[in-house]
Amino acid sequence: MNLGGIGEFGFIERIKRRARLDSSVVKGIGDDCAAIKFNKDNYLLFTCDMIVQDVDFTCRTDPYLIGRKALAVCISDIAACAGSPKYALVALGLPKNTQLEFADKIIEGIKALAKKYHINIVGGDISRAPKVVIDVSLLGAVRKNHLVLRSGAKKGDIIFVSGSLGGSIKGKHLEFAPRIKEAKFLVRNFKVNSMIDISDGLAADLGHILQESKVGAVIYQRLIPVSKASRNFDEALYAGEDFELLFTLSRPQGLRLMSKRIPIFRPIGEIVDKIYGLRLIDRNCKEKKLQPRGYKHF
Repeated sequence: MNLGGIGEFGFIERIKRRARLDSSVVKGIGDDCAAIKFNKDNYLLFTCDMIVQDVDFTCRTDPYLIGRKALAVCISDIAACAGSPKYALVALGLPKNTQLEFADKIIEGIKALAKKYHINIVGGDISRAPKVVIDVSLLGAVRKNHLVLRSGAKKGDIIFVSGSLGGSIKGKHLEFAPRIKEAKFLVRNFKVNSMIDISDGLAADLGHILQESKVGAVIYQRLIPVSKASRNFDEALYAGEDFELLFTLSRPQGLRLMSKRIPIFRPIGEIVDKIYGLRLIDRNCKEKKLQPRGYKHF
């Protein structure tokens, strides 16, 4: 069997089953970040992401935005766990004939976003590669009582998203703002039961919450905020790279958030019993079972 047969997440599960962790690890493989014991009040958060030419960008993409995206996707992971990004390592794979100006602009994009989020670039690696590859490892911190994982969703929770979904390929995937500020607002004012950032698509990433929390969900088409850049509703469900927050609150907490009428936070459904899986109520009030599919690397 090749990787196409087992799929990206099948391979991740294969690795997860073989991983051996000691008691210092609070959360390992299977969430947006690893959470590691640190001190009395805080956990360390650790994440990494790789972006690859002709998968995440093309040779015609502005190199400044390539660099920016390489760091932004990691910051978004830290946001999904309600933490603060602190220190980054950057590994670059570049073809030998890469123009120095192109490489410099990649670094400028990384440095500009690092400055905005007060991140220290503390090292990395450079290697020759057939195409441009950038891998960023990011270390952050989160207060113990603020850590949010994918595994805490409970029956009766209201499901929310930040921002609008779909059409990211038209530019948002390169210039999105990681939702650090929004995540911190949520955990400081509400008890957030579960959270993830939408990278693979709404259906796929909600599916990750359902799997880790062992619950089901019903979402409503009329409530899902579709971006003006999206060609259709399916893009909002499946296309991915929106990097918005997807989170759940208990019903009382959710109603309190809704009463504040903060435009960026939109309720889209509710958590139900696992037996229901993932279901969509369309605009004609017809129920449809959804597969938690989205972008897959294999």
